[in-house]
Amino acid sequence: MEIQINNLQEKIDVNNGVIDLVNEVVKEVESSEGVKAREVSIALVDNEYIKELNAKYRELDEPTDVLSFPLNGEMLGDIIISLERAKSQANNYNHSLDREVGFLIVHGMLHLLGYDHKEEEAKKEMRKKEEEVLNKLDLER
Repeated sequence: MEIQINNLQEKIDVNNGVIDLVNEVVKEVESSEGVKAREVSIALVDNEYIKELNAKYRELDEPTDVLSFPLNGEMLGDIIISLERAKSQANNYNHSLDREVGFLIVHGMLHLLGYDHKEEEAKKEMRKKEEEVLNKLDLER
């Protein structure tokens, strides 16, 4: 799968390690879920940027950590991640930024594949899949 990564923020350093992590996580989800799409787009943004998208598409005037926009066909969809929010959450949860970014990528990918967490059973299934991928990549809490 082709992975388009766009860094649209300047608050958190995006080095080759971050890019490698994003690619590795996407490929693990692709493998574990049998994804057939040919492309996914990932934008790394700040809180201000994601807040605008959250207000526009979800009518929530606040920043969030990740947004997913599924598409049908060869393009799986778009994942938008606030690195600023990810760093704050990593600090709050007392784990690495890599672990938090990895989690948000898995979470976004699963949303693109149709998973959600609105109902309790669906939430449990999604959390189980997230943890399986993160554990395979040694990104435990």
